[in-house]
Amino acid sequence: MRAFTQHDGLVAPMDRANVDTDLMVPKQFLKSIKRSGFGPNLFDELRYLDEGIPDADSSSRPLNPDFPLNFPRYQNASILLARENFGCGSSREHAAWALADDGFCCVIAPSFADIFRSNAFKNGILPIEFSSEQVDMLFGMMYETEGFRLVVDLVANTVTLPDGDVWSFEVDTFRRDCLLKGLDDVGITLQSTDAISAFEAEHAQRFPWLFEDVVL
Repeated sequence: MRAFTQHDGLVAPMDRANVDTDLMVPKQFLKSIKRSGFGPNLFDELRYLDEGIPDADSSSRPLNPDFPLNFPRYQNASILLARENFGCGSSREHAAWALADDGFCCVIAPSFADIFRSNAFKNGILPIEFSSEQVDMLFGMMYETEGFRLVVDLVANTVTLPDGDVWSFEVDTFRRDCLLKGLDDVGITLQSTDAISAFEAEHAQRFPWLFEDVVL
């Protein structure tokens, strides 16, 4: 997982509350556990005019011209601005995979579903909570200004607006440290490689019969 320290990114809108994980990645795409390739199917039912088929090439599918993420002004956005209870619904980690694969590394919203928040951190995505009033302000500025960008600094726990205004945010200390170091759950475990090896060696000495070849 890539480390997250500071990011300067274009902002795109998901201007609706209670966006659930089924809307983010419809159920037909859950057969794969590759973690990659889900980007084109992010918000599939909103993004396209036809029904998505797993493993199909989405490059020639008809785009929904009314869906904001299809607008030219939001192409290559990496910060998603959303409303309350983002990521609710089922616990599918595919939602975080799709966001990351589509280029998003940060989501700003008034609140997040707990499991989605956890999955986001584990996949290198920073969920930032601001008040509803602050999020309203960001939506207003974004709609008024094409090319609206924010600078997210995880080292300082701040978001800097184009006018130079700086907003602070809170983040779990453990998850922040993991993002700063680029550590997912596997990476965290591998930090204890020496301790794991020592345990395995001791375990083999105490219970040698567990490690003997079985002859049938």
